[in-house]
Amino acid sequence: MSLSELIIQKIRQNGPISFRDFMEMALYYPEFGYYNSQKDRIGKQGDYYTSSNVTSIFGEMLGRQLEEMWHILGEEKFTVVEMGAGVGLLSRDVLGYLKKNRELYQNLDYCIIEKSPAMQKEQKERLGDEVRWCNSMQELSGMTGCVFSNELVDAFPVHQVVMGEELMEVFVDYRDGFREVLRPASAELKNYFSELGVALPRGYRTEVNLDAVKWIREIGSLLKKGFVLTIDYGYPSSELYQEYRSSGTLMCYYKHTVNDNPCEHIGEQDITSHVNFSALEHWGRKSGLELCGFNDQAHFLLGLGVEEYLKKLQEGDAKNYLKKMLQVKTLIMEMGETFKILIQKKEIECKELSGFKFQSRWKI
Repeated sequence: MSLSELIIQKIRQNGPISFRDFMEMALYYPEFGYYNSQKDRIGKQGDYYTSSNVTSIFGEMLGRQLEEMWHILGEEKFTVVEMGAGVGLLSRDVLGYLKKNRELYQNLDYCIIEKSPAMQKEQKERLGDEVRWCNSMQELSGMTGCVFSNELVDAFPVHQVVMGEELMEVFVDYRDGFREVLRPASAELKNYFSELGVALPRGYRTEVNLDAVKWIREIGSLLKKGFVLTIDYGYPSSELYQEYRSSGTLMCYYKHTVNDNPCEHIGEQDITSHVNFSALEHWGRKSGLELCGFNDQAHFLLGLGVEEYLKKLQEGDAKNYLKKMLQVKTLIMEMGETFKILIQKKEIECKELSGFKFQSRWKI
């Protein structure tokens, strides 16, 4: 039985399902869901690229930021938790940089939390015994260090809503094909916009990532001291709910093409939506996380000294300089405005992190 048939069966047995539940099945259903299948997802043979596919420099710059955090935290045991590590390329590059600091590396506990068995298999083949794997943040309760993710939150299943006379939620039904039906939204969905101070105009359609709210709350409650670093594409509320985004931000990626129909290629295409960084900041603050900074990827990398890195490379390895320069150009010029970095902190009094040395126009 195909994943489409399994979803149709569920609808026939229980009635229309929320779009959030449809998306969760499409992405995470055992064996058949997009992230749990054996197909290539990332890179040339897959459906999309991430920054770590472009160049190892991204991981090295992220390593610099983690090293600075370790200094701030007193240069003692330092736990790094990577949530959703893809095929392990970013982990490899971050670890490659951190190994250069022998004292840090001796104090390092690098953990990966990965839901996908297929991804975890690739990570273990690439990383071996350099890291350990955990099933959830619960296993790391009371940790000191940094929890980070790269393009994780955009893949959480989202609720879709449409503002009519009242807020309505999108459900998925099946009658000779998948189709949408609208039902009155729950109090939790209405409260999401109320807490953020957002009033949607009539006819406006968008997504609500309640899983992201739950995620940041859990991290805030389990982290004893340290940082939360989130890299993803998205915007603060002030930009996310502009009139020209009245159709929402949901996107599907299939073999490096983009479409807006999640009912096609079910289980074979990625489904994502833009992250609301204001929501992460808001519910993070309510869970004990203070805002440390918010920036776009271009300014973040510049603050961490990517230009200095290239200059040293030019002096010592001219052969690879041009290749690396073009890779950095992609990170800064092509991806630099799209991707944002949010860093939150807990139980820390610290000066500004290097990644926020140069500020972009984006404000939470």
